[in-house]
Amino acid sequence: MRRGRAGCIVAAATLPLAACSGPLSTLEPAGPAAAAIAQLWWAMLAGAVVLFGLVMVLLLWVFVRRSAAPARPGLWLAGGGLVLPALVLTPLLGFGLLTGERLLAHPRAAEVVRIEVEARQWQWTFRYPAADGGTRISVNELHLPVGRPVDLHVTSPDVIHGFWIPRLGGKIDAIPGHINVVRLSADRPGVYRGVCAEFCGGGHTAMDFRVEAHADDSYEDRLRELPRDRP
Repeated sequence: MRRGRAGCIVAAATLPLAACSGPLSTLEPAGPAAAAIAQLWWAMLAGAVVLFGLVMVLLLWVFVRRSAAPARPGLWLAGGGLVLPALVLTPLLGFGLLTGERLLAHPRAAEVVRIEVEARQWQWTFRYPAADGGTRISVNELHLPVGRPVDLHVTSPDVIHGFWIPRLGGKIDAIPGHINVVRLSADRPGVYRGVCAEFCGGGHTAMDFRVEAHADDSYEDRLRELPRDRP
């Protein structure tokens, strides 16, 4: 009976962490962009814990000193409404701005691979214009080289979709008539999962795709196996 109770306690304690792992977890990064986003998440969590702790300390102090003369309301408003948030949120803001700058697709990077992404109800089409022998194409399956920055030029011919590979980086919208660029990179070979992160109609839940990161020359070899794009 005691073992059963202990198991229930452990399960209840770990339940909030159940979504922190798996193919769609942003806390298991497999690329530099996703790692930066995960670091920002942990920093924001730490800031929230610190701010919550400071507020609880002040609340406890109020209960302990109930018999003493009450503090002036202006002091509480300035301390709780300005000083505490400024102490915690200002560093988080700076860290967030630096992280966002690192995630941008700056033109200074060398050997950037270009892949064109078209989101259409209800599939993803990927084109590789730099492949040997002409542009290659894949549907619902994206191929990436390991250790190289990849610029994905994302668009849509119908409605707004959301391009997202949680373990490799943040999401970006596929907007009709417009091209958005997101830069991703994979640290190691493997298979990852991508999804549409924007509700786009009745088939939205089935609009996912497979991502495979290839090491060394296997990326070029895999592209040669793909069919050529037919205009």
